[in-house]
Amino acid sequence: MAASVAAPTMPSRPLAEPKIHTTAHVHSFTNLVGDVRVGENVLVAPGTSIRADEGMPFNIGHGSHLQDGVVVHGLEKGRVLGDDDREYSVWIGNNTSITHMALIHGPVYVGDDCFIGFRSTIFNARVGNSCIIMMHCLIQDVEIPPGKFVPSGSIITNQQQADALPNVKDSERQFAQHVSGMSMPTAFPSNHRTSSNQQACTLPTKNDMPNTYSANSPAAEVANHVRQLLAQGYRIGTEHANPRQFRAAAWQTCAQINETHDGAVLNALQSCLADHSGEYVRLIGIDTQAKKRVLEKIIQRPDDQPAQLSGQGNSSYSAPNATYGSSNAASGSVDSSVSGQIRAVLNRGGRISIEYANARQFKAAAWQTGGFLQGSSESAVTNELNQALAAHAGNYVRIIGVDTKVKQRILEAIVQRPNGKAVVSAGQTASTNGNGGGYNAPISAPAVGGDLNSTIQNLLNQGATIGLEYAGPRHFRASSWTSAPLMHARSASEAVNALNGFLADHAGDYVRLIGVDTRAKKRVMEQIIHRPGQKGATAAATTASYSSNGKASSNSGAPAAAAGLNAEAANHIRNLVRSGHKITLEYADKRRFRINSWQTAGVVQAGNESGALAQVESIAAEYAGAYVRIVGTDTRVKSRVVEAVIQKP
Repeated sequence: MAASVAAPTMPSRPLAEPKIHTTAHVHSFTNLVGDVRVGENVLVAPGTSIRADEGMPFNIGHGSHLQDGVVVHGLEKGRVLGDDDREYSVWIGNNTSITHMALIHGPVYVGDDCFIGFRSTIFNARVGNSCIIMMHCLIQDVEIPPGKFVPSGSIITNQQQADALPNVKDSERQFAQHVSGMSMPTAFPSNHRTSSNQQACTLPTKNDMPNTYSANSPAAEVANHVRQLLAQGYRIGTEHANPRQFRAAAWQTCAQINETHDGAVLNALQSCLADHSGEYVRLIGIDTQAKKRVLEKIIQRPDDQPAQLSGQGNSSYSAPNATYGSSNAASGSVDSSVSGQIRAVLNRGGRISIEYANARQFKAAAWQTGGFLQGSSESAVTNELNQALAAHAGNYVRIIGVDTKVKQRILEAIVQRPNGKAVVSAGQTASTNGNGGGYNAPISAPAVGGDLNSTIQNLLNQGATIGLEYAGPRHFRASSWTSAPLMHARSASEAVNALNGFLADHAGDYVRLIGVDTRAKKRVMEQIIHRPGQKGATAAATTASYSSNGKASSNSGAPAAAAGLNAEAANHIRNLVRSGHKITLEYADKRRFRINSWQTAGVVQAGNESGALAQVESIAAEYAGAYVRIVGTDTRVKSRVVEAVIQKP
């Protein structure tokens, strides 16, 4: 029985009749309108609506499946180029599966051998061959490269997100084949045409699938959660609780996970589960921009054996079984993987140092420096490391590889934990970069805070370039910054390495991070990350971001009236900004205050109220113990309109 042709939604416009191949299976409850070209052995399930009444034509390639409730429609304007070099509103390639309730809205191109998951939406986009798009996804205004995997719930609306998607794995391909074929043998009643090779279209059920994939495996489920969270730009955290704490909902935060590669994150989770064996452990998904949790899931209970997460990500993981000792203990040696890391650093002319922390310090990322190892050969360094590990038994110990020429870290690897197990996390090993030199260190470099890591990662995800500016105290007061060359880092780890080296070279200066949109030739962010005498970068730095019109806005999260300013001072600043007047800060010690001899502290450069408030508070903080006043100047008539003391000793 052929599919019924529904009345077009635009009756005043004549429409072509659908062209359905004789071997295609189209259910009688399918709504088929307009110039739709259905290829050989296509399966269209009941409740599907394919309407080429505005945008047209549509192509559905041979062997493709459209499951129950799929909607295919297109805008009147907008076309894609099909594989036959003709224009289409919607092109669906060969052997592609569009699953239940998915929406394909043209202009859209979907390539061959693709899988579109339940309730996913694709609009004004191009999906390459052999892609897998999981459930409840939105793909809009982008081109997905061939062979990419889009995790469930993903929202992909810019090309940087699309280019960063992971490649499809064999287990994901098997799952897609299982889902796309599970409903087809019973989708059509006996009075419908059946192709001679229908048996070949029937895929194995879940129980017949290879043992390498199990949808119900706890480890696989955790790995999928991790991949989905990372693909959406979220951070991963963990919490643990013993049975008493669990009953009281008193969870304890585990060590921070700063990695963004799924393999490295899974390795860190593996270590966390081992460290808290016999306790409850839950996985946390964190939206750092909105500062809220997006997932809380218990992944271990007291009676569970720690799940084996090794191999579930893109990187394999094997915990070394090294034992460490000294002359007074059982002799041991550094694991071969650690030796390889040491060798790589020494071959580059670098040096090895160690840092250690007890459990409390480890949770706070407060590492103590153990100094450089003095050996110049691998064996000498290894012997010194064994002695250091014995001296710090019961503590966390990590090795640091330092490139002394550029004064930056090229390696961080934890080699001992309090339980005696050595761990070398994937993603923390030294690896030569594409330029033939350099190493990728983890994002958790000590000079950079966790929130700043997220800032750098977000800038790179947006396609922005990282820049740095510095100023001495005198130049800072005059808002006279010196620019450093832009960092063309390909990953957050490369940017952090360069940033740490820059901070070391400018320890006595103010340093601010710049995000630059090189295409639009404008700044998208400014953030002071270091001040003279400050140890490491701070996430509480003053931040200014820029809108599309180029005007700055504060991202500091501070309330409208800055915490260090009274209401009267805040009102003065707001009024000056609204009037377009110049704002200058002046300071004086007690002696100069008595004789009314003020000195310039700096000029406020922000173009909006919140940014100005943040800058005023920041500059005033530099002169704690002195009088500080704001001066508002009408530059048109070159006269002062406001003088107000906002800080007293």
